[in-house]
Amino acid sequence: MPSQTIGLLLYPGCMPAGLFAFADLLSAANQQSGKRHFELRWIGQDLQAVECAHGLRLQPQAALAEARCDAVLVPGLWADNEARVAQALERSRALLHGLSRLSRRTRLWSYCTGVCLLAASGRLDGEEATATWWLADSLRARFPGVDWQFQRTQLFGTRVATASGVSGYLPIARALIEERLGAEAYRELSRMMVLPRPEPAAPVFRALDMTEQSDPLLRRLRLLVERHPARLLAAEQLAQELALSGRTLARKVKALTGHALAEHVRLIKLNQAGERLILTSESVALISEALGFADESSFRRTFKRVTGMTPLAYRQSFRL
Repeated sequence: MPSQTIGLLLYPGCMPAGLFAFADLLSAANQQSGKRHFELRWIGQDLQAVECAHGLRLQPQAALAEARCDAVLVPGLWADNEARVAQALERSRALLHGLSRLSRRTRLWSYCTGVCLLAASGRLDGEEATATWWLADSLRARFPGVDWQFQRTQLFGTRVATASGVSGYLPIARALIEERLGAEAYRELSRMMVLPRPEPAAPVFRALDMTEQSDPLLRRLRLLVERHPARLLAAEQLAQELALSGRTLARKVKALTGHALAEHVRLIKLNQAGERLILTSESVALISEALGFADESSFRRTFKRVTGMTPLAYRQSFRL
């Protein structure tokens, strides 16, 4: 599969921090895989240096119209009210025209207030999209041709992708890496770069994060459990790898969580499955196999017993 050329768009007043982080993630994915899946190119409306937010001045490598990118990422702009967004759009008419004239084969991604530029260019007309929540009323009124879904934090289509929040570049990067390299590649990258974990969706799983915040043993146990297949998670083996006796480990886990060791381990593994259900399109069968459950049927039964929902219902209810 040929490498994908991605343009990182610079424009006056933009916040480039997300572009740098996005570039770091994709460069790390290249390094991890040993192949150059992603080519990153800094682009601007033209080749003039760009005055970004907070006085940062950056130099594009290519002009938007000539960059020949497979995709373009549009970052957010520095604005904390609707008036500033409107002023930025007024100043960006030439850039909006350039975005509107890009080939329909060029994928367009944006997040936070940057989604306003894509909407103003007309490239979101007829598409589902989301953006920063406080702009919801303004964007619905200004761009009625867009199918706004502000209850969603991220939306991915074949031609466009949008996300809310200043860290909206992260789910876009994740979707791209998983599309090219697979879900496991992103999980390994997430561990290596200590990226934020998805927030647990079901209340039964939220207790994991609460208990681990204050105890290093529970954090070590979770990482250990997540590395091993579910069917091979024997208490004595876990205790040995943690340099404890089986009795001591069981006693500590019970005191810290109120759960028996086996119950806590099961919860960790099911939460790992829940993350995949929410954040990937993998089938239930594939998730069950990848995480090492004995068989799909027992996984489905256990998941429903613990969460009160089937895996598919869980995905439908909590998927971002």
